[in-house]
Amino acid sequence: MLILLPPSEGKSAARTGAPVRLEDLHFPELDDARRAVLAALRDASAGHDAHAVLGVGASLVEDVRRNLVLDVAPAAPAHDIYSGVLYNALGYAAMTPVQKRKARERCVVVSALWGAIGFGDRIPAYRLSMSVDLPGTGGLAGYWRRHLALPLAEHAGTGLVVDCRSSTYAAAWAPPPLQSAAVNVFQLRDGRRTVVSHFAKHTRGEFARHLLTRRGTAPASPSALLAAARERWTADLRPATARKPAQLDIVLD
Repeated sequence: MLILLPPSEGKSAARTGAPVRLEDLHFPELDDARRAVLAALRDASAGHDAHAVLGVGASLVEDVRRNLVLDVAPAAPAHDIYSGVLYNALGYAAMTPVQKRKARERCVVVSALWGAIGFGDRIPAYRLSMSVDLPGTGGLAGYWRRHLALPLAEHAGTGLVVDCRSSTYAAAWAPPPLQSAAVNVFQLRDGRRTVVSHFAKHTRGEFARHLLTRRGTAPASPSALLAAARERWTADLRPATARKPAQLDIVLD
């Protein structure tokens, strides 16, 4: 089982430690593409219109400045750098050693800067969204779509792919429809299902944690994934089509 995660906008910068080494990251075949994005991000972050290009407000000036020194900034494991709602709910720090090993083995983060990385890969804090059209590389979802298909398909093999990414990051790689399931979260309001972003991120984090900490074998099919979800939530499954993966819908009261 492979769990695909998005990065978080919020990041906790490492205070000490050696800088990132691209050759130590998972998927080394992406290194040339990573270097191109790093160079383009550095140039964009140094420009007078950096905030407009990166789509961030003036209050994030320190985040943009970090982009200028990513090659020398302290790095830490991705599960410590990413600190948003999903990662807080996933709760890696509170896992047992066995559960942490499973998380490092089974979780891959799809990133606008790195393409895809392992959960334990050491990276610095940065500011870049997959929705950015970066001068020098163009739209990042399209850019990474050209590079991620083969390495991620090989990494997934024939196992189940559980897609916990938002739509922005899902655009960078589409796993094989018949062996994957996208996780959607709805909230019931007046008897109708609605999407609430904060609850969706939180619940996807909780669901990833559940898959990594529950007893028994990991789900190997969308139907088995549904059964695992129903251990804690109200959920249903829309089956896959030839072009679209199965949709696991978790419904919150």
